[in-house]
Order: sequence, then C-alpha cells, then structure tokens
Amino acid sequence: MKNSAAIAWKFLSVPAQPGKMKSGRGWRQLAYTDWGNPKNEHVVVCAHGLTRNCRDFDFLAAALEQDFRVICVDMAGRGRSDWLKEAEDYNSAATYVSDMEHVLEHVYRQNDSDSFRIYWVGVSMGGLIGMLLAARQRPAVSYRFRTLVMSDIGPHVPSGILSLFAATIGKDPRFRSLSELESHMRATALPYSPLTDTQWHHLALYSAREYEDGTIGYRYDPAISSGFRPDRIKDIDLWAYWNRLDLPVLVLRGEKSGVLTPETAGEMQLHRSNVQITELAGIGHAPMLMDADQINLVRDYLLKIRNRTE
Repeated sequence: MKNSAAIAWKFLSVPAQPGKMKSGRGWRQLAYTDWGNPKNEHVVVCAHGLTRNCRDFDFLAAALEQDFRVICVDMAGRGRSDWLKEAEDYNSAATYVSDMEHVLEHVYRQNDSDSFRIYWVGVSMGGLIGMLLAARQRPAVSYRFRTLVMSDIGPHVPSGILSLFAATIGKDPRFRSLSELESHMRATALPYSPLTDTQWHHLALYSAREYEDGTIGYRYDPAISSGFRPDRIKDIDLWAYWNRLDLPVLVLRGEKSGVLTPETAGEMQLHRSNVQITELAGIGHAPMLMDADQINLVRDYLLKIRNRTE
C-alpha cells in the first residue's frame, strides 16, 4: 500500500439538522478521503462501522484507485467529522442518509458526467446506510447505484447481539500512549480477521484522539451509545428496504458472526435473486476488508459489475 499519510482529509459542510438546508443549528463538517482520478465516473463510496472511521479503508482504496475513484467518509461523530450537538440524532437513520446524500451530490457535481455511477462498500452500519440510500433512489437523483457490498450486515439484526455491543460502545477510556490504545484494541476487539501488526497499528493510529492533558482516547463521540440503553434496544428490521432493492448485492458474512446470522443471510437470497453471499471462514463481526484475500474478493466483484454492459 502506498503511504496513506499522503492522502489528506477533505471536508464538506452539511446541514446540522438532517435534511434541512436552513435551520437554527447551522452547518457542520464531514471529513472524507478521496482516492484516484476525480473525473472517473465509476465511484466507490466506503462507509465504516458503528465506532470506526474512514481510514479503515486505506488498504482497500489503494487497491481500487487505478480503476475507480474512491470516497471514504467519516460519519458524524467519528474520525475527523464534527460531533452532533443533539445525541438523539445519532440514533436517527435520517442523519446518516441526509449526510451521505449531500456527499454523493457533491461528488457528482465535481464529476459532471451523465454516466456517474456509485458502487457502495459498507461495513456493518455502513452497509445499512448504503441499503437505505439505494432503496430510496428517486428519478430526480442524478447519480445511480450500480451495486452494494455489505460486510457482515443484513436487514435483520437480533436485539440480543445489540445488547452485547451496549456493554462496550460509548465508553471513554484514556491511555498514556498510542501503544496502550493499540493493546486495548487488540484485547477488546471482536474477531475481525487475522490482522497483521501493520494493520493493527494503522487502526490504532487513526482511532486515536489526543487530549489537552496528554492522554489518548478513541476518536468518536461517546454519545453514539445513547441508542443502546437497555430500554431502547430492539431488533433491527429493515426488510421493507431490502425488498425494494433492484441491483446486485455482494454480502460478506463472517463465519463466527452473530450479527448476520445464517438464517438472515439465507432469507436475503430468498427475497432477491441477484444476491451473492460469501462466507469468510474463521472470521467474526465484521470483516474489515484490509487483508489481501478480502480486498481481492471485493475488487474482483466490483470490476465485474463495472465491466457489465449497461
């Protein structure tokens, strides 16, 4: 992979209140990285998981940028994007859908091509955001979705697994050094995949936030946990959106995952004929798309979709 430090963050202003261009809350900044030729009409958009950030995709983006433009976005409250003033907005799908609609329109205007196409790659929460966007496309929208890649997520997530997440999400531990934070990540992370030392260090480096007292914490707003209170946790049921999709989908399932169950994965194929389910042996939630095998799997699939005659 080329030196990812050479890829600088860019920033886009979006309405602070989802879906409203003018509101009393003003504007806030979303951070993103931009790889490849800015005039390439084939654009891969990468969306991360619940507590992660856009730099998780540096390895994948470096492998794709010769064939695609690649946009990787820090969702609100994560990475370098602004934190939300109202914690409740983290629990609304409208926040993320509105934000990403502004990102897609911004990228479209930069490209200025009638054949502009979106290839969405989402890990966990990022996969759900892509599904919601693709399911609600309207004729007036300038860009079109060609495909979705969803890493270890589906339209149904049982409340039991969400309760397990609630035990760790939103904690605000502090560390004396980056190496301490990395050790904490290794000890507490769910089994993403057999990451290398280089990949672990990369995750830690871009997950770290330094505070004025010299301590280091995680680079996300602890308030993202507000929707995981015991009285709020319930099954995620988005089958209505899944059934509206009219495009090919690649679903990656970690063999050891409890988030995307075998039953849900099987039902996803029953509902749609153009769904490919690929199970990754020995991996839990969620495949991070950082190792060579996962990257090649995604890259080969996206190239196959790109090269199809429209």
